[in-house]
Amino acid sequence: MEKTEHNNSILIIIPCFNEEHNVLELNEKLNQIKIANCSLNWLFINDHSKDNTARVLQNANLNYLNNPINLGIGATVQLGFFYAHRHNFDIAVQMDGDGQHPPADLYRLLDPILKGETDVTIGSRFINNKGFQSTFLRRLGIDFFYHLNRVLVGVKIKDSTSGYRAFNQKAIVELLKYYPDEYPEPETIVYLANKGIRMKEVPVMMQERVHGKSSIRSFSTIYYMFKVSLNTVILHFIMKFNGNV
Repeated sequence: MEKTEHNNSILIIIPCFNEEHNVLELNEKLNQIKIANCSLNWLFINDHSKDNTARVLQNANLNYLNNPINLGIGATVQLGFFYAHRHNFDIAVQMDGDGQHPPADLYRLLDPILKGETDVTIGSRFINNKGFQSTFLRRLGIDFFYHLNRVLVGVKIKDSTSGYRAFNQKAIVELLKYYPDEYPEPETIVYLANKGIRMKEVPVMMQERVHGKSSIRSFSTIYYMFKVSLNTVILHFIMKFNGNV
């Protein structure tokens, strides 16, 4: 899908791993979205899925890339940023391939950036407390990262693990330099804050996954919190005293 000439060109980056049952439904929902003065384009990035995701994308003639090996969520999303930068898109949107991020709320992410109010928007399920609120254990982790990021960089993002985000060109350029490899969302907030990137939360109504399984389970949630916390603290102090990663 080539970028078309329009007032504001938007690339929606959709990382996919074992999403054969979700990608066509998501594509259909995206086809129904119209936003004034915006040209919407989307790119599925298949992260070497073990199921038929690649075949489904190919048979439907969708715009997609195939990773030759499994790179993980961080490298896959960053690949989308490189694509957006190379093709000079005005805004890049990160949207999960499992259907949990509602395309109908896309305008909420785009509007503050288009108005110049912020560089990054983060879709939050905890502003209006509507829709799928995640599991109890996950909510504890999310609350922990809220307080950690507030202490480190003074940024108050309630839903810091949300992967439904939009970035202007200034933010995209910074994310080409560095993007965390595994469970990147909380760490990215600290990185961008240290770079002087403005961030804002907007309300969205998350959906519960219908098909497939989440990559984060009960035990791995504990590992996730420990690993991301350690990485985030180390990243912050490296940037604070060195200025670069």
